[in-house]
Formats: sequence, C-alpha cells, structure tokens
Amino acid sequence: MSTMKLDDYIARIDYDEDREVFHGRIINIRDVVNFYGATPAELKQEFRNSLECYLEVCAERGLEPAKPYSGRFNIRMSSEEHRLIAQAAEHHGESLNAWARKTLDDAARRELDPAG
Repeated sequence: MSTMKLDDYIARIDYDEDREVFHGRIINIRDVVNFYGATPAELKQEFRNSLECYLEVCAERGLEPAKPYSGRFNIRMSSEEHRLIAQAAEHHGESLNAWARKTLDDAARRELDPAG
C-alpha cells in the first residue's frame, strides 16, 4: 500500500492485479471517494477529478463536504491508565504523545492489514 496527497486529502493506493489498474481511496474523510488509473499520472489526475466531483456533488445537494481529519485526537482514561502509558513511553525514551501515536499507528496497521 502507498499513499498519495492532494491538498489536505490523503488517498490509499493499491494495485488491482486482476484489472491491471491502480485503485485509490481517500482515507482521511468519512465519505467514500474512489478513483482508478492505469498509470501514476492518470491516477493523480483521477484523484483530482474525483475530489472535484465529490465537492461539486456536495455543493449541488447543499451538503457540507467531509473535511480531512484534523490530526488532533483526545482520549479520556483513568489516572492509573495515564500513569502506565506515561511509564511505558518513558521506558522507550519517548514523549507520551510520540509513544502513543506510534503505538496506535502500529496497532491500527496490524488491525487493517488483510494478511494480518
């Protein structure tokens, strides 16, 4: 899997061997926006076209388009959980934020990996 960025939108890129095309899907919004291309250049253009189409359809229907995720994530936990996580981060020589981000990213990738 690879990614492609256009403005603040990020797409996951996979290769469909059966159809012999690249498949992209915007991953940092709630809505589903897919696009395809036979070459990287075509894929990039289709990303732009699909995003523009999505924004136009939202405008025509009077809907607010989904915004890319902000990059901020707040989580509530007990003071004991907070202490344990802070200790684990310290054990790895990282800030709590850096350790939590890396740990959550690793867990999400394992969870979403189809080969899992």
